[in-house]
Amino acid sequence: MCGIAGLISPSQNQVDLHESIVGMTRAIIHRGPDDEGFWCDPKIGLALGFRRLSILDLSREGSQPMESACRRYIVIFNGEIYNYADIQRELLQGGYPFAFRGTSDTEVLLAAVSHWGLETTLKRVNGMFALVLWDKQNHTLLLARDRMGKKPLYYGWRGNTFLFGSELKALKQHPSFRGEIDLGALALYFRHGYIPSPHTIYKSVYKLPPGSFLTIRPNRPETQETPSFFWSARDAIEKSLSDPFTGSETEAIDGLESLLKSAVGLRMVSDVPLGAFLSGGIDSSTVVAIMQSQLSRPVQTFSIGFDDLRYDESCYAKEVAKHLGTDHTELILSPQQTMECISRLPHLYDEPFSDSSQIPTFLVSQLAKSKVTVSLSGDGGDELFSGYNRYVWGEKIWNFMDATPMLLRSIASHSFLFLSPQTWDALLSKLRWLLPKPLRVRNPADKIHKLSNILRCQDMGALYLQLISHWDPKKALRIYPEELETALSNRQLRPDINDFTEMMMYFDLIMYLPDDILTKVDRATMGVGLEARAPLLDFRIVEFAWRLPQSLKIRNWESKWCLRRLLDRYVPRHLVERPKMGFALPMDAWLRGPLREWGESLIGESRLIQEGFLNPTAIRQKWAEHQSAKRNWQSELWDVLMFQSWLDSADSPGTLATSSSL
Repeated sequence: MCGIAGLISPSQNQVDLHESIVGMTRAIIHRGPDDEGFWCDPKIGLALGFRRLSILDLSREGSQPMESACRRYIVIFNGEIYNYADIQRELLQGGYPFAFRGTSDTEVLLAAVSHWGLETTLKRVNGMFALVLWDKQNHTLLLARDRMGKKPLYYGWRGNTFLFGSELKALKQHPSFRGEIDLGALALYFRHGYIPSPHTIYKSVYKLPPGSFLTIRPNRPETQETPSFFWSARDAIEKSLSDPFTGSETEAIDGLESLLKSAVGLRMVSDVPLGAFLSGGIDSSTVVAIMQSQLSRPVQTFSIGFDDLRYDESCYAKEVAKHLGTDHTELILSPQQTMECISRLPHLYDEPFSDSSQIPTFLVSQLAKSKVTVSLSGDGGDELFSGYNRYVWGEKIWNFMDATPMLLRSIASHSFLFLSPQTWDALLSKLRWLLPKPLRVRNPADKIHKLSNILRCQDMGALYLQLISHWDPKKALRIYPEELETALSNRQLRPDINDFTEMMMYFDLIMYLPDDILTKVDRATMGVGLEARAPLLDFRIVEFAWRLPQSLKIRNWESKWCLRRLLDRYVPRHLVERPKMGFALPMDAWLRGPLREWGESLIGESRLIQEGFLNPTAIRQKWAEHQSAKRNWQSELWDVLMFQSWLDSADSPGTLATSSSL
């Protein structure tokens, strides 16, 4: 696990080229604190830089940039190829003519590219990666990213200079970088709380989409290539749906268990200490249980808790850890620790990003790093096995709406707003024991007020957009531009899916998962020099999960049915059966208490007017309603505060640039 950066700049001399790549690479030193390496070709103006976090083959034989044995290729590689040992055996049996110098997966990757070519290699590897490959023979630079988007890769042109790197901060170190805020991307941010691929907050700077590779020809900088895909979630899903699983429930659980044992086993290969995040929920508990079943020593597990019992799940994690026999470490967070973390977020994420669980994710990563260098996680379980509440409720809500005249829906919508959130919470708390488990949700008043907006939707697409939207950008922004196109807005990119729940799962898989969940985890873990691995996102499990019928995912209002029954084989059900909470923070109370002064300093009306991005009236109204406890606007306000905090940070542009941009 490492950080990579580079550039093609034919106009730079050798000294400037070296200085540029050193500066770009050292900007991401946190991703690889163990070593650095550089490779330059002044004739072409190409420079590659690498920061190393040593995981496999700790010797110099694992250092990068690495040259292939045939001397045709140079690679910088961030990630892990989990099946590298199998690929190495296949290469040797297939007549690969060179001896292997070390035991790194990078060397095996290079050998495979030399033997099979890049695209064939990418289709054969099982891993998480972002890589840049220089082909000396064809004079082409090739950028590639793993299927699910675990590892990030950014790129962009500035004249005839091409820049790329693991994080935006690497690109921003180059003297030619000009950061002009893309207002269309800013609109997407306020819609989603993150900026979907391929867009970034800056004009003409892009995220390489998951499962794709990009070919750059330095001698033809005017030729702007578009990414090609070696794996497409859309194609994989359509193929899986056309070949549905037809076995019994037990066979489905057996098949999932077998795949997960393989995926976990591959991800436990490490030459450094290894552990796991454990929230006590279904996903992380399943991963840890499978890990512990394959080890003779206790797994080191880590969890975060809160002194606010409404949000604290640490007791559940402790009980699961005790049952499984892990070596468990927990940290109970205070508002003060949160404040100390908040100041690091703009630099950590480089662009506006407002999933508030970024805070506990960073702090649990910091906790884990104190004892291990690699940590497994349960990421992906919700998207693959229908874990989110919208999967359980979405289609039922739509079926009700579709059968109800708009006039009645409008009346119902207004009636939900008749009672204040406090009244709803008080009423439902008294009736909680009468409600079925799926209705015993946290912050029920917030859900009811959101339902009032949902009832006005005209079609399934609008319903999904309402379910996932944070802000209507027209209300949040002072000047509203058109939102940039995404997979959600482009109907031509939609797969052949008729089921509403599966449609939501598809968009979450290709947008929310890589651009929110995996981005959050990557920056948090790499920010402290920790490698995170997600067994549930092994592409074999992804494709298998999409073959399973929805009846094995949602049953009797229970989500992740198949995964839960698998966990039953390892952990008593009562230890994990509870309403879904997620990695939530008591942000509503903190914004009225210890974070209030900080928030007020960022959204003063005069400041908002001077900066010119946000609508002061809408922002101040939500702030006032939240402070009075009339409404809970924690999510919307966190979007605003994270944008303002990013704008305020030393390494953001601060103002809307008018000069030519990257």
